[in-house]
Amino acid sequence: MAAVAENAIGSDDQFIHHRASSTAAAAPASEFQRDVRQLVDLLSKLNPSAKEFFPSSYSPDRLSHSQSPPNNLSGVIKDFSDDGNSNYRRKKNDYSQGKRRLNGRTLRAQREDSIRRTVYVSDIDQHVTEERLAALFTTCGQVVDCRVCGDPHSVLRFAFIEFADEQGARAALNLAGTMLGYYPVRVLPSKTAILPVNPTFLPRSEDEREMCARTVYCTNIDKKVSQTDVKNFFESICGEVSRLRLLGDNVHSTRIAFVEFAVAESAIVALNCSGLLLGSLPIRVSPSKTPVRPRVPRATMH
Repeated sequence: MAAVAENAIGSDDQFIHHRASSTAAAAPASEFQRDVRQLVDLLSKLNPSAKEFFPSSYSPDRLSHSQSPPNNLSGVIKDFSDDGNSNYRRKKNDYSQGKRRLNGRTLRAQREDSIRRTVYVSDIDQHVTEERLAALFTTCGQVVDCRVCGDPHSVLRFAFIEFADEQGARAALNLAGTMLGYYPVRVLPSKTAILPVNPTFLPRSEDEREMCARTVYCTNIDKKVSQTDVKNFFESICGEVSRLRLLGDNVHSTRIAFVEFAVAESAIVALNCSGLLLGSLPIRVSPSKTPVRPRVPRATMH
């Protein structure tokens, strides 16, 4: 009887031990199953039609007619379809770029044509005016524009002369060595074109041409100089200033001015002011091709 009891107790111990071992082994398995369920739940919430699941090289055009895409990709395919905005934007950008290239080529061709019709003249006597210089070169062809540059007190003045055609520019090269004033001029093909003057600024009447004769164009003006300073400078040397326009911005390091005098003789005297200090910089003065028109008041909004 005692042996039976001992066997019974031993069996119970073995059952308890086996149950405890089974419970310990089942614990990691249940945790693994729980992790799998969580992973499945997360994956089920993902949107397979999101763009980040498609490579940059993806295009619906590569799909054959037999390979119809799944329904949940319809939104993505619509974004890349032929009737979408992508092709339209591409065509529009190609058109805009082509138009810019065409405009750029046109402007470059026009500039190169102007350069071929222009000559560079140096060693110009300080007493030679633009009118006299242009008159010399009219024997070669029609002169479209003539610009004299440089310090009027120096023999290092130079000019650009533009003709109506290339034949005039080629003929002008033969005038190299011609005495004009006290020095023989040098004439070479130009490497740059003359910057055109806005035709709306040119004189429109005899009165405005008379205004131009009384006006000078002043450059290299110190930015710290005020309009009153410019007026006082020219009135102290040349005579009464009837109108003055001082221009400048935050981009350029210097300013420019158009100064109109009461009489033409004052403008002639003002041309001799090139090289004089106004503020901290030497100014450059040349005849003006445009009159100083009065400002038109802006209409007020009611």
